[in-house]
Amino acid sequence: MAERKIFAGPRVRRVRLGLGLTQTAMAEALGISPSYLNLIERNQRPLTVQLLLKLASVYKVDLDALQGEGGGLAGRLREVFADPLLAGEIPGDQEIIEVAEAAPNAALGLMKLYRAYREQAARLSDLADLLAREGHETSIAGTRLPIDEVRETLERRPNFFARIEDAAETFAARLGTGDELPGALKAWAKNEHGIVVRTLPVHAMPNLRRRYDRHSMRLFLSERLSPFDRTRELAMEVALLALGQEIAAELEDLSLSTNEARRIGRFELARYAAHALMMPYGAFLAAAQRARYDLDVLRSRFDVSFEQAASRLTSLARPGAPGIPFFLMELDHAGNAIRRAGAQGFPQARFGGLCPKLGLHSAFLQPGQVLVDRVEMPDGGMFLTLSRTLEGPQAGFGERIRRTAVLLGCDLSSVGDTVYGEALPGRAATVLAGTACRLCERQGCLSRAEPPVTRPLGLDEMVTGLSAFDFQ
Repeated sequence: MAERKIFAGPRVRRVRLGLGLTQTAMAEALGISPSYLNLIERNQRPLTVQLLLKLASVYKVDLDALQGEGGGLAGRLREVFADPLLAGEIPGDQEIIEVAEAAPNAALGLMKLYRAYREQAARLSDLADLLAREGHETSIAGTRLPIDEVRETLERRPNFFARIEDAAETFAARLGTGDELPGALKAWAKNEHGIVVRTLPVHAMPNLRRRYDRHSMRLFLSERLSPFDRTRELAMEVALLALGQEIAAELEDLSLSTNEARRIGRFELARYAAHALMMPYGAFLAAAQRARYDLDVLRSRFDVSFEQAASRLTSLARPGAPGIPFFLMELDHAGNAIRRAGAQGFPQARFGGLCPKLGLHSAFLQPGQVLVDRVEMPDGGMFLTLSRTLEGPQAGFGERIRRTAVLLGCDLSSVGDTVYGEALPGRAATVLAGTACRLCERQGCLSRAEPPVTRPLGLDEMVTGLSAFDFQ
């Protein structure tokens, strides 16, 4: 039977150094030459089963100690070097594996330093939000990915782009869509640019929503998408062709710093333009006011999805013809914020959206249901919020459904203009929410996940409060 060979040089070296031996002394005890042991420690010769047994018998070494935890360490080191701050420092996995194998203690120290860095960065971010809420500007900034730059840029400004809105209304009127928008968009693409639209089955396009083939002049849409999402993908392609100048002008005004950020920004503006084509500003605002902002009525009237209608409500900010200033936030199951939009770019310092008391989180327990809440913030601000789950692309058998939740909200002073005020519970049922736990100072909160950075912890051995993180 073939002898098993193991390359574990760095671990053999750790055992030798831990015993305080020279290579000559260990080689003599193992019955090999010092030069051969040197090659073993440099991973240029294998550590055979016979040598493993000799190590165990001579030095009473646990063979499990020679296995180490390089694989697990390498995985955790990959997470560290995936940070934008370190991206590109190590070109491949081999160096990471070598570090984990050769110097596991140094690797663990590096991970501790990285965790400390991330913790301090999070605290600085929280303090920056707190100072901004009190009117103090700060220059604290972390390393950002292009997508983070785009999101932050869009969230800092109203979700309204005048050039795109005006051009979309003019184009929609000229298109004469009537009640058949997809057909009108397909006809325009075919007549004006020779583009033919086709819907492809999953096996033909398993990983894409949309693909434009410039050679054959065909636009392919995935059958995984709902009819509403297919219409939006088609409208995005038409918007890039028909409203390209307006999109480019708005993109220039965003002053994004990198080509990648500009590419992402162009995509976001194209989606905004698609909504403007599907729900032209004047017609949508009039319908929203007549229906008292009933999302189910609006989605039916314009043949769009709940998410599309909710997103459109956040963009009704035309000077002289505004709607209710709604804000929107979308989360996934894990609580990751996918996007924010709307009034003041979603006022995070005032209404953080990460409080576990919000209906946004409860919506996952009641898929498809609209949850209406009256929310009171620690500063006395009152809000009307609507929360509902959204379904992602159609999943096949054996695939997990992608489900997110969206929160749409506005100041409570506008509640009388909506149908949802009638569904609000009594004043006693007001949700006493907060900003992110690190900035919230509500006492006795059963949902608190972290202590506030603004107060010292209450370390009284004689008294225990309701929260796991008592503070003074």
